[in-house]
Amino acid sequence: MSQSQPLSRKFLAELIGTFVLVFGGCGSAVLAAVFPYAQAESNPLGLGFLGVSLAFGLTLLVMAYTIGHVSGCHINPAVSFGLWASGRFRGSELLPYIVAQVLGAVIAGGLIYGIASGRAGFELSGSNPLATNGFGAHSPGGYGLVSALVIEVVLTFIFLLVILGSTHKKAPLGFAGVPVGLSLTLIHLISIPVTNTSVNPARSTGVALWVGGDAVGQLWLFWLAPIVGALLAGWVQRQLLDGRE
Repeated sequence: MSQSQPLSRKFLAELIGTFVLVFGGCGSAVLAAVFPYAQAESNPLGLGFLGVSLAFGLTLLVMAYTIGHVSGCHINPAVSFGLWASGRFRGSELLPYIVAQVLGAVIAGGLIYGIASGRAGFELSGSNPLATNGFGAHSPGGYGLVSALVIEVVLTFIFLLVILGSTHKKAPLGFAGVPVGLSLTLIHLISIPVTNTSVNPARSTGVALWVGGDAVGQLWLFWLAPIVGALLAGWVQRQLLDGRE
C-alpha cells in the first residue's frame, strides 16, 4: 500500500516514525536507565539493559502498525538500503527517506537533550552521553573498533533478514511488526555492552550531533557497518533465498 502514497506523505511518516523511535529508545536510556556500570543508587527505579532493549523493540513494533501503510516504516537508512538491495524499494526514494529519517532523529535527540538538561547536575559525560554509540573508550564495555564493526555488520544483517522474511509476500499477513520489533529487542540485548547498539545510522546521528567530539568522530562506523550489513542481507534475500521466484 505504501507504493501508492505520495512521496511527501512518506517523507513525513518516516520523519515522525524515526523521531518516535529515537525519542522512545534513546529517551529511555537517557532519562530512565540504570546500567551495571552506572550509579544505581542515583535512580533505583531505573531501567537496565532489558528495559532499554524493550523500549527500542516496542517503539518499532508500535510504529510498524502506525505508519507501515504509509511509508513501509523503514525509520532507518540501513533498512532502506537493504530493501533497495533486495529489489523491494525504488532507488529514487532512497535520499528523501534518509533525509527524513536523519531529520526526525536529530529533532528527537535535541528534545531528549533539552528534557535531560532540566535535571540538576546533568552533563554530557561518561562513555555514551545522550545514548550515543561508540567503540574503544566510548564502548560501554570497552570493546574495540574491530569488535564494534563486526557486531554492527552481523546484527544489521540479521535484522534485515528478519524484516525481509517477515514482510515477504508469502509470509503471514499482518504480523510482520511482531518479529521485527522482537528482533530489535534481541539485538539490543546482545550489543548494548559493545557499541550501545546502533544498527541504525539515523539513530546514531540524531544524538551524536548534539554531543559532538568523539561521538561525531566515530559516527562513520555507525553508517558504514549497518549499511554494509543491510546490503549483504538484501543480496542474500534476492539472490539466494528468493532465487528465481
